[in-house]
Amino acid sequence: MRQIQSPKRPSSSNASVRNGAAMTLEPTEAIIEKALSGAKIFPLWLDHPDRPSPQPKLRGVIPADLAIVGGGFTGLWAAIQAKEQDPSCEIVLIEAGEIAFGASGRPGGIVSTSIMHGLKNAVRVFPDDVGELERLGQENLDGFRDTIDRYAIDADFEWNGEMTVAVNDRELPELREEFDLHRKYGHDVEWLDAEAVRRHLNCPDFVGGMWSHERSGTVHPAKLAWGLKAAAISLGVKIFEHTRMDELRPIGAGLRVRTESGEITAHRVFLATNAWGAKQKKVKRRIMAMRDHVLATEPLTDEQLARIGWTERQGIYDTRTELNYLRLTKDNRIVFGGSVGYAFGNDLEPASDEEISTYYALARDFFRKFPALTDVRISHVWGGPIDYCLRYSMYFEPLHGGRAVYVGGYTGFGVSGTRFGARIGLALLKGEKAPELELDIVRKKPAMIPPEPFRWIGARITLAVLKDVDTKGGWRLWWIRFVNFLGYPI
Repeated sequence: MRQIQSPKRPSSSNASVRNGAAMTLEPTEAIIEKALSGAKIFPLWLDHPDRPSPQPKLRGVIPADLAIVGGGFTGLWAAIQAKEQDPSCEIVLIEAGEIAFGASGRPGGIVSTSIMHGLKNAVRVFPDDVGELERLGQENLDGFRDTIDRYAIDADFEWNGEMTVAVNDRELPELREEFDLHRKYGHDVEWLDAEAVRRHLNCPDFVGGMWSHERSGTVHPAKLAWGLKAAAISLGVKIFEHTRMDELRPIGAGLRVRTESGEITAHRVFLATNAWGAKQKKVKRRIMAMRDHVLATEPLTDEQLARIGWTERQGIYDTRTELNYLRLTKDNRIVFGGSVGYAFGNDLEPASDEEISTYYALARDFFRKFPALTDVRISHVWGGPIDYCLRYSMYFEPLHGGRAVYVGGYTGFGVSGTRFGARIGLALLKGEKAPELELDIVRKKPAMIPPEPFRWIGARITLAVLKDVDTKGGWRLWWIRFVNFLGYPI
């Protein structure tokens, strides 16, 4: 954990910026510098007194019916569901670091109904299966909540729905299409004009929005992971932390998972390594680890909160090409994220994430949205990996003749979608014949992503374009169209 005292100033402007119908004042260098001074470069969610002690490291040889590699949301959901389905199943779960310290302890913590990256994306990728995917998404969220209640997991849940907001007039027609799709597939959704959306949250950027009322909300993601860990242990799952898989190889009719200080001999292996899945050759071709960046403010006072409203406390996404997401915590901090990057070679711990200058652009976006909160300080900033695939949805990769399976590719929508991914992954491992296994999301693979250095070059150009395409347009729009034409949707 690092604490920053004197961040280096980037160049900035005080000019007003036109954004659709709104005029937003550019925050000054002094505002950004003061807000970031003293910020910890460490995830807010993990900086918590209830953080549990890690389980011991695996030593020696241990047999298992099912070995799970990865102790994030996917692995924990897989362990719980497998034990509930068959209490006699011997399950061993290993985690390379500590539970929640990977991607699962770093997101914004907005819980969504969809198991896809939005309904428009579902229509684009799986047009024949959209209705069933939405039904499964709603069923998944109901099962998610039931599990949380049964195991009494206290993770600061607030089921206040989620809003998607347009930040300029050009985006309103597409948002209206998304609204119509939500109504078509049975969502309780409300359309909000500019005046209405600003009554919910006083942000000059917002010119319209939709509020989905049910089966969505916010959660403390690390507390959720820790609660799932406790539930798995209570069911008899053996969990070992600080235990990295060094090798996975066939042995007889099963598989051997070798670690630095031990090994597991298992009938089946579930790879729940998320963005770390690039270590598997088949997965590496279809997954890349994007870097998301997040900030959290100090708790807002009642007076500061009154300036912006937000009485319904929904989780919020905007419609920028490089979107921002935002939510309130239990103690009234604002968590704000969305400045995406990519490090060469799928580097999951780039040095840039430890530099305060990396978070200046994100802080500037925050104060553009909240000009009424220039006296608010930022307490935490951090980066985290997103397992990105080209269809913006999870995917399933059977390995070693079906004795192992990889599940990942949530592309930022894994807080609730991981439960569904775990369920399908287990069904594949057991050779079930469930109808959902015939859906394209299970049967088909996402397109392959170019190798390095082409991956890095393309990502750098595209991410630079994304930062200005909504305000400057021009040739940037042509680049986005070109990238989409090549089969890489944005």
